[in-house]
Amino acid sequence: MKTKFFGLHLLTVSILSVLIVLSFIYFWNQRPVSSAYEITGYTSSALHQDLPVPANAKLIESKAYSDDPTLSRSETYELKNIGGEQGLYPPVDYFQKLHEAGWTELEEERMGHVHFLNKGDVRIAIQIQENTFQLSLLHSDQDVQQELG
Repeated sequence: MKTKFFGLHLLTVSILSVLIVLSFIYFWNQRPVSSAYEITGYTSSALHQDLPVPANAKLIESKAYSDDPTLSRSETYELKNIGGEQGLYPPVDYFQKLHEAGWTELEEERMGHVHFLNKGDVRIAIQIQENTFQLSLLHSDQDVQQELG
C-alpha cells in the first residue's frame, strides 16, 4: 500500500513540475517585448518636401549618385527596431503616414526589404532593415530616356 501511495505521489509531483515549467515557458514568451520602435512625430525629408521622415530618426548618411541610371540621391536613417527583428516587419504606422501624405506603394514591385512608392511623377524606394531605413529618390523613366537618348 505504501509503495502504491509513494508511486502516486511521485507521479503527481512530476506532473505538477511539468505544468510549472510549461507555465513558465508560456508566460516568458508572452512578456512584453521592449524592442518596439517609437515615432515621436514627422519632419520632411531633404529628398522631397512631401516625404515624411520620423522626427526622432537620426540621419546617418546622405548620398548623391551621378553614375547610377536608377538612383538620384539617398538618405539613410537610424531608428532603433524600425523594421522589427531582422527587418522582417515593416513599420505599419510609417507606411500609413506615407499614404496620408499622398504616396502610393507599388506592392507588385516590392523586393524583400525594399518598397517602391510614387507620388505623381516622383518615385522613391524605401529599404527597411532592423535598426535603419534608407530612402532613395529614383530617376524617372523620362530622365533615363533622356540620358540614353
